[in-house]
Amino acid sequence: MDTKQVILELRTQKGMSQDELAEKVFVSRQAVSRWENGETVPNTETLKLLSKVFDVSINTLLGSPRKLICQCCGMPLEDDDIIGHNHDGSFNEDYCKWCYADGTYTYNDMDDLIEVCVKNMVSENFTEEQARSYMKELLPTLNYWKKYDELSDNGQFEEFKKKLINEINELNVDGMPKVEKLNALVGKYVNLEYRLPNGQAVKFLNDAKTYLGNQLECEYGGDRCFGVVADMDAKIARGEMVRFMAENSIENPEDIKNFDRLGYSFRSDLSSDTEYVFERKIEQ
Repeated sequence: MDTKQVILELRTQKGMSQDELAEKVFVSRQAVSRWENGETVPNTETLKLLSKVFDVSINTLLGSPRKLICQCCGMPLEDDDIIGHNHDGSFNEDYCKWCYADGTYTYNDMDDLIEVCVKNMVSENFTEEQARSYMKELLPTLNYWKKYDELSDNGQFEEFKKKLINEINELNVDGMPKVEKLNALVGKYVNLEYRLPNGQAVKFLNDAKTYLGNQLECEYGGDRCFGVVADMDAKIARGEMVRFMAENSIENPEDIKNFDRLGYSFRSDLSSDTEYVFERKIEQ
């Protein structure tokens, strides 16, 4: 579809009038009309706003002229649902959700990524050896690995994962082996439905989020296994706090209380002179 058809269809799906859409992206109703008639195309900044309003990538808004490929693992990004997001919630069309979660790169070791990918690539027509050889050839050509020194967080995320693994292992769950690795998992694919005692079926994860987790076979054998899923919010929030302090050149600790990103806000009633507590408001 052309951009004019995409915008018209998305606006209609949202049940929005041209006036309502115009107000949300700070243009006139006539501008929206011209887009939908194919007379003009939104500029770059307006496309970013439309992307947020409709929750689709800019590539989708433009009629998908580019074939997007994750610049970390090489996965074709054929669906907006698997495209990664920046820390401000906007789409990052260079990465998938498994490799890039809310502004955080989840893989820092090429060999680890290859092992994860190979497990999902093996088929009757593609052996494990072929898959591994293909990935070893492909990954060094992708932008993330070519610019790794520039994009790397100097091991901060790996340290976070190690601490998380230790916390999980300290739970000493009966029959569950020690967790050695945590991989990126997209909620949509691991958000299983559970039935409560009252018969109600519920899900506990967010389909749109990226988590860390793994599946482990029970030490006692049999068909039982353990699914480990951990939230990344704490890591992402800490990273955003660091960005906030750097962008605002904060030197006075009092100014940290103004941090209000990712839904977090300062809680004076829970804080002390030596410890500041920020609470995140969960949207229902």
